[in-house]
Amino acid sequence: MRLFHSPTTPFGRKVMVLLMETGQLGDVGVVQVSGTPTAPGNLPLAHNPLGKIPALELADGQSIYDSRVICRYLDARAGGQLYPAAPQLWQTLTLEATADGILDAAILMVYESRIRPEDKRFDDWVEAQWAKITRALDALELGWGDHLSGPLDMGQVALGCALSYLDFRLADRGWRTGHPTLAAWERDFATRPSMLATVPKA
Repeated sequence: MRLFHSPTTPFGRKVMVLLMETGQLGDVGVVQVSGTPTAPGNLPLAHNPLGKIPALELADGQSIYDSRVICRYLDARAGGQLYPAAPQLWQTLTLEATADGILDAAILMVYESRIRPEDKRFDDWVEAQWAKITRALDALELGWGDHLSGPLDMGQVALGCALSYLDFRLADRGWRTGHPTLAAWERDFATRPSMLATVPKA
C-alpha cells in the first residue's frame, strides 16, 4: 500500500497516528506530495480526483480517500481497535466529524491568507470560519469530558490532530482561552509517541 501524504496536513497526520497506534506503519509506503487548490503541484490526482490528501493506494491498485474512509479501512484491517462497536461508535464518529469540521474551517482560513490576493480577502468570511471553530470548541469543552478521558479511539486522534493544527497555523487565535479542560486534555494527548512522531514542521 502507498499513502500519499504531506507532513503538514492534519488529515494525513490522522492516518499516520492510526498506523502507529495499530502497528501498521511498516505495511504502508509513504509518498510525500504537496500542492494547493490553485497550484496542484504533485498532488495525487490519479488517486483522488478532488486533488486532496491523504489518498491510499491499496495493494490491488484501487485507491480510497478521504481520511475518514482511509482510517476506517486501516482500523478494520487491524481488527477494529479505534472504532468501537455501536452504540459507542456513534459518539466516536461524531467526535471525529467535529474535529474534521474544525480542520475544514481552519484550512479555509489559512488558504484565505496564503492563497487569495490581499485585495480580495473577505474578513467577515474568515471570522465566520473561526466562529464555527469556537462553537465546536465550546461544545467539546462542556460535553465531551467523559469521552475524552475514556479509551483511545479515532475521535480522540482526530481531535488531537485538529487542536495541534490550530497551534501550528492559527496560534495567534489562542484557542485555549476559555477552554481549560480541552487544553489540559490536549497537553496530555500530545505526549503520546504517535503524536510526538508526527508533529508538523513548517
